[in-house]
Amino acid sequence: MKIFNNKKRWAIFYVFVFIILFLSIIFYIKEGENIKQNTLYKVSYVYDGDTVAILYKGKERVIRLLGIDTPETVDPRKPIQCFGKQASLMTKELLNNKSISLVFDFDREQKDKYSRYLAYVYRDDGLNINKYLIEHGYAREYTYGKPYLKQKEFKKLEKQAKGNKIGLWDKKNCPEYP
Repeated sequence: MKIFNNKKRWAIFYVFVFIILFLSIIFYIKEGENIKQNTLYKVSYVYDGDTVAILYKGKERVIRLLGIDTPETVDPRKPIQCFGKQASLMTKELLNNKSISLVFDFDREQKDKYSRYLAYVYRDDGLNINKYLIEHGYAREYTYGKPYLKQKEFKKLEKQAKGNKIGLWDKKNCPEYP
């Protein structure tokens, strides 16, 4: 006894092919948008101490350095904060005309609410920029939501910078922070 006649078989076949094509297109679109880890990208712009841009497939992609926060310099709702200019200048010095690779924390979201990629940024010589900025007093440790992979290390580095009165933790630089 035949379960399906020829018309039903062809209809099922076409539906199956359509589903496969649809899923392939969705996967291709999503894969094309994802920035790859451990691939070198040229820094196209440094917005401030903790936000930079790269060019990816002809479009600018904004990267927010994960686990850190530098004093504000570009937020139109806020005045320039103490040591913000120095933090921005240091990030520019570290990254202008440089190539970087990104490492994502896959236990967290890959983008923030502003659609910026959240990543650890490594310069092409291996320097971890997030770590450097905390260690030298240009940034605070910053946790938004759940913990991130390097949280304990970054908190320890911040504590050391505070203890050594480095950068924004020096009362001569920023009386309001320490």
